[in-house]
Amino acid sequence: MKETKKILVLGCNFAGLTVSRYLHKELEKAAEITVIDRKNYINFIPNIPIEVFNNHNPEDTMEFPFQKHLKSDGSSFIQAEVENIDADNKTVYFTPNEREGSAQESMTYDYLVIAIGCKLAFDKIEGFAEFGHTFSDTFYGNKVRNYLHNEYKGGHIAIGSDRFIQGQSPKLPKMPTALAACEGPPVELAFSLADWLEKHKKGNAKNITLFTPGEVIAEDAGEKILSQLLPMVSGMGYGYKKGTVGIKRLTKDAIEFKDGTSLEAEMKIIFPNWEPHSFMKGLPFVDDQGFVVTDLHMRNPDYPEIFAVGDAAAVTVPKLGSLGHMECEIASKVIAKDILGNAKEIKPLHQMVVCFGDMGNHKGFYMHTDEWYGGNTSILKMGYTPYILKMGFKTMYETLGGKIPSWGMPISEIVGDHTIL
Repeated sequence: MKETKKILVLGCNFAGLTVSRYLHKELEKAAEITVIDRKNYINFIPNIPIEVFNNHNPEDTMEFPFQKHLKSDGSSFIQAEVENIDADNKTVYFTPNEREGSAQESMTYDYLVIAIGCKLAFDKIEGFAEFGHTFSDTFYGNKVRNYLHNEYKGGHIAIGSDRFIQGQSPKLPKMPTALAACEGPPVELAFSLADWLEKHKKGNAKNITLFTPGEVIAEDAGEKILSQLLPMVSGMGYGYKKGTVGIKRLTKDAIEFKDGTSLEAEMKIIFPNWEPHSFMKGLPFVDDQGFVVTDLHMRNPDYPEIFAVGDAAAVTVPKLGSLGHMECEIASKVIAKDILGNAKEIKPLHQMVVCFGDMGNHKGFYMHTDEWYGGNTSILKMGYTPYILKMGFKTMYETLGGKIPSWGMPISEIVGDHTIL
């Protein structure tokens, strides 16, 4: 009888929950799965702006517990802060955080899946706490809600990203370099916020300027989509500022950029640099920034028992949920193949951007492209269907507890690719 393998999953937001559930689906009782996360619920971050514009506190609708789903699979959950990984001894160190003063604990593993996400480096932006806004979690979303609905004076609004520092390693697959972590959200917010301004008679697209540290915003969308998108944005009246290099500081009335320029704004909606967690930096299986080095089967080349999915993985560029979802499917199948000894071929990650965004008024946009990575797919659709798909995914994810059927993504792509409504 084969020994039951111990799989330890670090993190339980989108990637962590999904890979945990896929692992159980593939392995059932052939492995013991333990999940560690600092909280016991998921933040459904992509839909926070929709709640904010509808004047709903996102804490009420964008957080949902996941323990019942892990329990139904027979997986264990530990609420704790992960503090270190000893890859040579296959040991993770963590401190339970339900109450202050807990002692550090440790756990060994046969397989480790790092799905711990990133640190959003707002603390590196001078003046953010006093003068900045964002939609990155329910706290900040509710802060924006209160400002828009109660304090906004009708002034200019700047939306954009700080410079992303992408990790480098000679052991990584060849891939493009991103100057922003993910610029789908700034573009989405520009559309949906303009709709909100018009509905509340507080302005329109002319109140908003999009900015980017790169030579073009949303560079990962590829040239074909951008050739459609950028003229449309300009024609609607949005301001546009590129090549900012990064954010130097926020003041009461402006953003100062590292290229020496500035942008006046009443509201400054910021998407920061995404950094690996501090304890990850310098570990023997990460790149020069602290992202986990993997091949396109999500496996580290030096420590084959270590995998990474989602934003913690170096190959997740941009930091996009659809990439993380594909990575979860691949990693779970590769680990299952190891443990069960089957000979089934597993295709490597095909990097592509699949993005659904809200445009306001129950309409949305859909992007499906791999042009930035050197491919030939480039599809942009707008209308009611992408919005329905975006809202439907949230319902499906919450109902199924992250265990999206294997046909879920392909069906979404087929429907999105052929949007006519």
